[in-house]
Amino acid sequence: MEIVDVHHHLWDIERNFYPWLKEADHDRGWGDMSDLMRSYRPADLIADAAEAGVTLMKSVHVQANFDPADPIGETRWLDEIAGEPQSCSLPSAIVGFADLSAPNLLTVLEGHTRFSRVRGVRQVLNRHPDPRLNRAPRDFLEDGNWRNGFAKLARFGLVFDAQIYHHQGAGLAELARRHPEIPVVLDHAGMPVQRDPDNLEGWRRAITELATVPNITVKISGFGMVDNTWTTDSIRPFVRHCIECFGPERSMFGSNFPVDRLMATYGRIWNSYADITSDLSESERHSLFRGTAERIYRI
Repeated sequence: MEIVDVHHHLWDIERNFYPWLKEADHDRGWGDMSDLMRSYRPADLIADAAEAGVTLMKSVHVQANFDPADPIGETRWLDEIAGEPQSCSLPSAIVGFADLSAPNLLTVLEGHTRFSRVRGVRQVLNRHPDPRLNRAPRDFLEDGNWRNGFAKLARFGLVFDAQIYHHQGAGLAELARRHPEIPVVLDHAGMPVQRDPDNLEGWRRAITELATVPNITVKISGFGMVDNTWTTDSIRPFVRHCIECFGPERSMFGSNFPVDRLMATYGRIWNSYADITSDLSESERHSLFRGTAERIYRI
């Protein structure tokens, strides 16, 4: 199986500072996080793919909560290690971090785009009343200054990776409609973390609405973060609803490794995607496993 892993993370705790990897007592709902407290470099991703029996053609690194005082530092490090022989030119694309509300935003975006692998930025937007699920310090989607910063992505030709919960879907859809020139990627299938009937229906409605916005693409990944004991059958309805709404040409798969390694092997993730899409055509599967990612991230 030839794949582009459209969502993974890399870090080197010996060389760099990742504040969240120091929070030993912070419960994110993922169980024991000790396995994450070690470096994960391109060679480790390549080894995981080889063990799984998949051919990793290209990959997209998404910002990994590097030192917030030096967002360009993560991009600089990634660009450096991608040139090392053991990295096999991975990651192929970089989605860096930028605070779109910061006064130095233009300087940060200019710094990122000096590196040829940079394709976009991500700033986590998840807001939730449950502290364990809350990921953002405030509701950026309702912040006029942040929205003005979002508009500046257009001049740099950058993709925005949006990580939200379903109740934020209408806000993201409205923002993306206002800026059709900015490609938006919905991370982790909208993170269906609450599984009661009302929230499941809310998630389905949000995906349906977001799919009506032409410049939004869905990234199907990260199920381990919202269901530590997921199975192929348990994620099947979520995967298929995303594909049915967005179509294969606007849907793509990622591993969210090494975070999702806490819940599943690399092989189990990709074999599940393969099983769930086994009835689709060869061209549709090519879009899901490679083509959409290559087009959106220009790799």
